[in-house]
Amino acid sequence: MSNLLTDRQFWVNYWESKTGLSVSIPENYLFHQQLGDLIRQQNVKNAIELGGFPGYYAVFLRKYFQLDVTLLDYFVHQPVTNALLEANQLKASDIHVIETDLFKYVPEKQYDLVLSCGLIEHFNDTADIINRHIAFVKPGGSLFITLPNFKALNGWFQKTFDRENYDKHNIDCMDPKLLQQICEQAGLKVLQSRYFGRFSIWFENEQQKPLGVRLLKKSSWLAGKLLTRVFPFDSQALSPYIILEARKPL
Repeated sequence: MSNLLTDRQFWVNYWESKTGLSVSIPENYLFHQQLGDLIRQQNVKNAIELGGFPGYYAVFLRKYFQLDVTLLDYFVHQPVTNALLEANQLKASDIHVIETDLFKYVPEKQYDLVLSCGLIEHFNDTADIINRHIAFVKPGGSLFITLPNFKALNGWFQKTFDRENYDKHNIDCMDPKLLQQICEQAGLKVLQSRYFGRFSIWFENEQQKPLGVRLLKKSSWLAGKLLTRVFPFDSQALSPYIILEARKPL
């Protein structure tokens, strides 16, 4: 079985279907608190975002923490990234861009922080893709990975109403204990590997869904938000994300 659940054409089609990509990244961007704490505590100076086109987290780290940032992805359409940078009052030179196949690329340097958000779940061999992340982490550096939790209610919506998108994801990797085990076997110290977030549901290209599906999604979203406001806790059943933070020993 191929390790890839997607190919380059999938991502070309995916990004070409998107509009409004050049947005101003807010200071309270998703995972801002976790990243901010990590950067301050570890005195992070440089970072690389893997599989992050068009570069939202690279822009976030440059804009609010002035890190020396690199974006690496299999598919990079530079005009889109440049427009994103401009929308955030940054220059093209503020982010280093590497367009390459992660499975063929040998890291030329290592970084204080290596992160990916929504990457590892597109591969069958979870240990392999995580170890490719670890190769970029310098001794004493940090690994920060997030991915969706399709074992939650959100995953039921994806599986039921968007099976094509659901099948592009490795559901088995959406397991905090598995992710922790892989990192520990690689010699890293795991600081957190857990479900994250109160509740959320989303669709790709939602406006293309039938009206009844959109209404069901909206009513479920409202009910879930109300429930988790009254009973705020992270859980496999409701949390939309998984977060992993680990450190490579010196």
